[in-house]
Amino acid sequence: MSKHDEARRKFLVGAAAGAGAIASATVVPQALAKSHEHHKTAAAGDPAAPAHMHSGGEGHGAFFNDDNAATVAAFAERLMPGAPNMPGARDADVINYIDLALAGAYADQQDFYRRGLAQLDDYCRSTYKQSFAQLDAAKQDAVITALEGGKATGFTYPTAQAFFNTLRTHTMEGMFADPVYGGNKDFAGWRLVGFPGAQPVFTEADMQSKEAFTHAPMIGLQAQAKAPSRRT
Repeated sequence: MSKHDEARRKFLVGAAAGAGAIASATVVPQALAKSHEHHKTAAAGDPAAPAHMHSGGEGHGAFFNDDNAATVAAFAERLMPGAPNMPGARDADVINYIDLALAGAYADQQDFYRRGLAQLDDYCRSTYKQSFAQLDAAKQDAVITALEGGKATGFTYPTAQAFFNTLRTHTMEGMFADPVYGGNKDFAGWRLVGFPGAQPVFTEADMQSKEAFTHAPMIGLQAQAKAPSRRT
């Protein structure tokens, strides 16, 4: 992993750990949870339902086509690159999170993504004669740097910086939000920041400790929902 990759990972991980809410169950609007439950229910009741409608399913298909999914997945991976023993955006299935979000709670941003991805493709082809997903890592980083600095040409709506900022935000959400929303596969993001999940009980010592909570397995909202209720 290059120093550039390490710096980018440290920024996103540090932002997640510092914000706290990024790793919490409330980072995503409640509408997204309802949308996810709708997809899950439809899939369970319809044998012909597409694979992306299954809870925790990998990939895309709720909103993105194959080409757009490849672009967003590659973009997210450059923002949060994986390395040995250090999961990245692909490992956490960030593309699945963004895909489901745009088919649900973030449906108002569908046009934003369509236009942004089209402008990104035009910029990459005019500059490098290839789509973003086809570029090597160094050129992808150069494109992302141009977007972040507002120097990528051909962007009107959304602006280059707005598109970069939105993709970065959604990558962080897909990396660190509760897995019930489609990302953070196998708690990849939570393991990076030492977040234990939606634990039902913390002792006073746990609350005061500055060390990572390691006394119980990580628990997400889906596991909580399946847990039997206690009667007093």
